[in-house]
Amino acid sequence: MNQLEALKQYTTVVADTGDFRQLAQYHPQDATTNPSLILKAVQKAEYAHLLQETVHQHRQEPLDEIMDRLLVRFGTEILQHIPGRVSTEVDARLSFDAAGSVARGRRIIELYRAAGIPAERVLIKVASTWEGIQAAAQLQQEGINCNLTLLFSFCQAVACGQAKVKLISPFVGRIYDWYRKAAGEAWNEVANSGASDPGVRSVRQIWTYYKRYGIATEVMGASFRNVGQILALAGCDLLTISPELLAQLAASDLPVLRSLDRDEALGADIERVQYDEKGFRWALNEDVMASEKLAEGIRTFAVDAVKLEKLIRAA
Repeated sequence: MNQLEALKQYTTVVADTGDFRQLAQYHPQDATTNPSLILKAVQKAEYAHLLQETVHQHRQEPLDEIMDRLLVRFGTEILQHIPGRVSTEVDARLSFDAAGSVARGRRIIELYRAAGIPAERVLIKVASTWEGIQAAAQLQQEGINCNLTLLFSFCQAVACGQAKVKLISPFVGRIYDWYRKAAGEAWNEVANSGASDPGVRSVRQIWTYYKRYGIATEVMGASFRNVGQILALAGCDLLTISPELLAQLAASDLPVLRSLDRDEALGADIERVQYDEKGFRWALNEDVMASEKLAEGIRTFAVDAVKLEKLIRAA
């Protein structure tokens, strides 16, 4: 049994890609996308026709609606290759607009329904800002499940749990990137690997807290830089993994052990906390890494959304 199959004994494996032709060989349960992944995919020759067809069929519609239709087109194709759910992201430029995020989330779900896809097979991805979390809370009340992305801190996870969102995506690799850059020449890779990796530690804390207090929100580790980070989170609810790292797991026969244990989490000595808006904003502000990576992530996704719009206009 290779490491990928062994990992699936403990964790639901999710493919992190817009390249749906790569999915079949790894048999993931779910798949996640974002503007950057879709931008990368539509520039490949084998997917260019999806952009052309979508624009041709809906050229008279507003640009933002064509964008959503393109994202849904990719999501619909992905769902033909997996048994579970696909995550489709609301425009990052709405990250501080709760009402706008709710409206876009509703529209994305309606586009999926029009394509014959039931709402339970879709997760609406929203940035883990205060506004994004409140938008997700509203969507959840309407029966629309959400995936809260760009999550880098404990306070974001706590607020998502309070909002009863379906799933969160804490970003392991980007946390690791920040601490490695901050340490500079003093960084010790060996001392900060495996369970000691700062991104892995963040996810373990969140997962343990959720299990300790019976919070139903699913934890899906994301944004991995290496296989070691993935294996250190074996036992997490879900892990979304790039095709490159899926291939590395599939090529290895080394043993995989459960790293996160539910019984240990139930007995963990961890304090229960609550956040209102003021408390949340202060806690996030106090976390320099999370503040910087959240802002950077929103900007990056927004830039790629603009690039995608340019391709739509040129099609």
